[in-house]
Amino acid sequence: MRFRMFAIALVAGSTMVAGCGIDQVTAPQLRPPATPVDYPIARNVSLPGSPVFDKIRKAGTLVVGVKDDQPGLSIRDVASGRYAGFDIEIAKLVAAGLGFGSYRISYVPVDSAAREQAISNGDVDYYVGAYTITDKRKQQVSFAGPYFTAGQDLLVRADDNTITGKDGLHGKRVCSVTGSTSIQRVRDLALTEPRNISEFQKYSECVDRLVAGQTDAVTADNAVLAGYAAQEPDAMKLVGKTFSVEPYGVGLAKDDKVLRDAIDDVLEKAVNDGTWRAICDRYFGVAGVPVSAPAIVRY
Repeated sequence: MRFRMFAIALVAGSTMVAGCGIDQVTAPQLRPPATPVDYPIARNVSLPGSPVFDKIRKAGTLVVGVKDDQPGLSIRDVASGRYAGFDIEIAKLVAAGLGFGSYRISYVPVDSAAREQAISNGDVDYYVGAYTITDKRKQQVSFAGPYFTAGQDLLVRADDNTITGKDGLHGKRVCSVTGSTSIQRVRDLALTEPRNISEFQKYSECVDRLVAGQTDAVTADNAVLAGYAAQEPDAMKLVGKTFSVEPYGVGLAKDDKVLRDAIDDVLEKAVNDGTWRAICDRYFGVAGVPVSAPAIVRY
């Protein structure tokens, strides 16, 4: 299955929740690929006490962990090697706030199950990739933000009317990625039998299995699933209502509070000056649809 770079526009009238989150997407429409945006690059940035920022300055480049298979959020174009999506714009925005242009960013795809290790090992300087802030994850890493709020949802085949929400998953085969809050919630809520749960490293693997009839539903955040549904609306659809709140944060080293505060400042400024809203509308909004700005949670 080939995946194209594009941005998602929601159907007018869709309900938006805090963090530019999507409450329910029933028929996402495609937009043309967004043109690159350059953000003002901060000058003379100094963050005494941040070991990660010291490392970045010495290297002269940023290594950002991302996803490469999430249409609308973070997708890599095979032909050009370029990344595009809402999360990529957030990564570029943060880089500019730290004093680095987008040409100094090296994107590294990191699967969900490997995120904490990649951050803790210093393999990436920070991570932007549909990364839900949880207390459990805070035991290993820290988070700036949130910069977006999503909710768990279900993707099924377009001709399947037997699944209309999470309560219809009993006896159904459900697929998601290893290390995600989505697959853990399926287990915690006993939404289907353990034998019916399958896990893979990438959402695209689950989507391929769905189209092939090897699984009955893919579960993930609606922001992720909406992109796949928009690519092949005749093959897949979103069903039911979201059944969780997923605040996305920028993941970074646990003890680097200086860098975390600096990224929070960048995100907060973007909310206050309208930059965040412009990015959000560009990828997830339709002109005139109200959105709510995320509230930064500092700690």
